[in-house]
Amino acid sequence: MNTNHVWKFFRAGGFDQVRIETGADLLALDELDQKLWVALACPTVGLEFDAKTLAMVDTDKDGRIRAPEIIAAVKWAAARLKNPDDLLKGSAALPLSAINDATTEGRELLSSAREILSNLQKADAPCITIEDTLDTARIFAQTRFNGDGVLPPDSAADPATKAVIEDIIACFGAEKDRSGKMGVTQAKVDLFFTEAQAYSNWFALAAGDAAILPLGEATSGAAAAYRALKVKVDDFFARCRLAAYDPRSLSAVNREEKEFLAFAAKDLTITSAEIAAFPIAHVGPGKALPLGDAVNPAWSQAIARFTAEVVRPLLHDKLALTEADWALLNSRFAAHEAWLAAKTGAGVEKLGMPRVHAILAGPFKQTIDGLIAKDKALEPEVNTIVTVERLARYYRDLFQLVHNFVSFRDFYSRKDKAIFQAGTLYLDQRSCELCIAVTDAAKHASMAGLSGTYLAYCDCIRKGSGEQMQIVAAITGGESDNLMVGRNGIFYDRKGRDWDATITKLVDNPISIRQGFWAPYKKAARLIHDQVTKRAAEADEAAVGKLTQTASTVEAAALKGAPLPAARKIDPGMIAALGVGAAGLGGMIGGLISGFLGLRWLMPLGVVGIMLIISGPSMLLAWLKLRRRNLGPILDANGWAVNAKARINVPFGASLTRVAALPAGAQRDLVDPFAEKTRPWKLYLALAALLALSFCYYMGSLDRMLPPPVQSIQVLKSYAPGYKAPAPTPPGLPVPSGTNAAPAAPAAPKKDRAEQ
Repeated sequence: MNTNHVWKFFRAGGFDQVRIETGADLLALDELDQKLWVALACPTVGLEFDAKTLAMVDTDKDGRIRAPEIIAAVKWAAARLKNPDDLLKGSAALPLSAINDATTEGRELLSSAREILSNLQKADAPCITIEDTLDTARIFAQTRFNGDGVLPPDSAADPATKAVIEDIIACFGAEKDRSGKMGVTQAKVDLFFTEAQAYSNWFALAAGDAAILPLGEATSGAAAAYRALKVKVDDFFARCRLAAYDPRSLSAVNREEKEFLAFAAKDLTITSAEIAAFPIAHVGPGKALPLGDAVNPAWSQAIARFTAEVVRPLLHDKLALTEADWALLNSRFAAHEAWLAAKTGAGVEKLGMPRVHAILAGPFKQTIDGLIAKDKALEPEVNTIVTVERLARYYRDLFQLVHNFVSFRDFYSRKDKAIFQAGTLYLDQRSCELCIAVTDAAKHASMAGLSGTYLAYCDCIRKGSGEQMQIVAAITGGESDNLMVGRNGIFYDRKGRDWDATITKLVDNPISIRQGFWAPYKKAARLIHDQVTKRAAEADEAAVGKLTQTASTVEAAALKGAPLPAARKIDPGMIAALGVGAAGLGGMIGGLISGFLGLRWLMPLGVVGIMLIISGPSMLLAWLKLRRRNLGPILDANGWAVNAKARINVPFGASLTRVAALPAGAQRDLVDPFAEKTRPWKLYLALAALLALSFCYYMGSLDRMLPPPVQSIQVLKSYAPGYKAPAPTPPGLPVPSGTNAAPAAPAAPKKDRAEQ
């Protein structure tokens, strides 16, 4: 890394992080090797940070903050301040004296800031705040414009112009003004008047033309009535021609009887779709279309309107319409239909031709154009206000962003919460401070599970407002025995608001080495509990089944008068097998007891050794996983690009999750009024019975009831009072099994009588 700047680093999370302490450190960020940055990118949403400041830093508007954008923001802000060290203050108020008036940009900023304060009646104020720059209503109190080129209706002084602007909005929609009001832009104004002129020109083509307007002003309504029936009437005469061509088609063109039967049983209405799909009248060769009652009832109203508005004015009183009459009507409306097809300016048609004529006849286009021009003239001034706001935001927020991007000082110092920490979750007698807002728990867990951290995903809701959010909480202290999907807790966000939290998903990882120590015993206890429960349920089911079967058998035998089934005899072979099994189990237990007692004063170390053999692998596995516990995957799953292995070791994890503890000096009353009542005499009896059994076992009184491997003389040997040294075994005889006899020395050979 080639740099002239002397950097300082601190170690936290198992890696070196740069220390930003001066304005010079900020200005030299472009010289710091990005391999030493903790993060290379972060999202602009889901953070406990001012969203508008993030949007200003995000110059390419892609929803992500990257290292070059951080560097550019620092350079921009430092160039407009006299002392870059001021960026470290993080103050909400920007002193006017801090703005660098030695540059053109600085002088423009200072002038604009003073103008803003003057408009707010704060001309003597030494500082400007972000809230001051946002009070545009008071800043532009002397004018109806704000420089964004959007003209709300109330920007017009006279009611007529205001009404035209409202007409434009009604026809082509509105755009949002900088102040939040809805208005029109120059593009929409131009479109409106272009459409209005086109509509007027098109409408003028029909003026005085009898071919286009055969009924004058009544043509529009008559054409609508004609158009509503054209398809059905064309269909009627086509069917009549088909029937004249071949009488065999008559039943088909009038629809068959079975088609009527399909819906005849239904509750019908006159306008039912099934009826409307049938011919408009009964079809026959060369038949005329009746205009009275003999028509399809679904079309009777349309026929009545057509007769009144089209037939009578053009053909006088007719009771039926022949195909020639229909051809004449088609020719009378042909020019009108062609004129309608060539319509232009349809966007303003809803206003009606009289209103369009009135708008075009007035000076409204020039008036509205002039108002928009006045609004646009303020754009440079407004942009300068935005620049003042940007500097004020950077002055307050930029240093905090750097400390949560270039390094994770806020997270590891434990003085302030990091910008990715959403709040604190209280659950199962603990508080979890590493809580991060997520949008998709399932997708997040697929990546975050690689962090080696125990994670609890929760749905949070505020019942009063209906607001909802999802969080993931890293649980780094306590036990996980009582954590399960569906458990409820309370989540407090960074604003102090409380949310109802419910666990929806758990990612299981070790929480502590202590948990790893007890894990095998808890698993064994759960296994035994599950097996006992399962066997008990099976035995209960089998017993009930046998009882039911036996009762049925007895009842059937009683009804038939047959003798009851004989009791099942005990199988001697089974008894022998059980005895052998008991003897083997007793031998194993006896061997363990004998070996344990053989340790004598080292017996406590034996207990420790046994526990280490059981818990050692689980503790080792927990230790290895805890060493790999890493913040990176949790943030990466949320859109970050963490550039370091940010570890969460055991001591640091303990600070992120606080387990319930009584406060110092608290007084405790250990008397529980609802505790189970104790019965000391039962304990005494149990201890006495245990001592008696132990004494009897020690004296050998129980040996005749126990298998040989667990008898006291075999387990305790010389420690048992009844123990006797084994008699020598005669030579050549085998040593009896299951005894403590030792082989005897060979006897001296007898001398022959002759030798004597």
